[in-house]
Amino acid sequence: MNTFIPSKIFLTKGVGRHQEQLVSFEMSLRSAGIHFLNYVQVSSIFPPEAKLISRDEGLKLIKPGQVTHIVMSRNSTNENRRLLGASIGIAIPSDKEMFGYLSEAHDFGKSDDELADYVEDLSITMISTILGLPIDTNISYDEQLEQWKVSDKIIKSKSITQTAICGKNEWTTTIAAAVLI
Repeated sequence: MNTFIPSKIFLTKGVGRHQEQLVSFEMSLRSAGIHFLNYVQVSSIFPPEAKLISRDEGLKLIKPGQVTHIVMSRNSTNENRRLLGASIGIAIPSDKEMFGYLSEAHDFGKSDDELADYVEDLSITMISTILGLPIDTNISYDEQLEQWKVSDKIIKSKSITQTAICGKNEWTTTIAAAVLI
């Protein structure tokens, strides 16, 4: 049985604008540098022993037409002056033989920081449940999050977010993606 488990992941983001929604999506893929891929959207597991690499390093490892697995967040609107965003969050355990989590979210009206915090918090919450980290509903989420972050079970959390404000007479699309190779 041939099992594909990605060994590298990179994050990328983009924004596209055009009068047609599909073309604005294509432009967001171009902005992210992944327009030449045949991507398969997958769920949100950061594979055991996978390495998070830079976008530049990752783009050197893929070829036009390649079938590539991606966790993607995507958002579009044609509402003038509407703030939109897409974001991917990652939580990686300190034990490299365990899997981590990627989370994706898209929303309207949230700043880069608000959306990035939200999606990173989601991935940390998901990983905390499999790592057996205590969940204390008697304290605020932010206090709980700080306890989880300082535990020796989570080594890294990170996010990538793309926001934009839609212009008049156009579609605007934002994407954030984790490319698994």
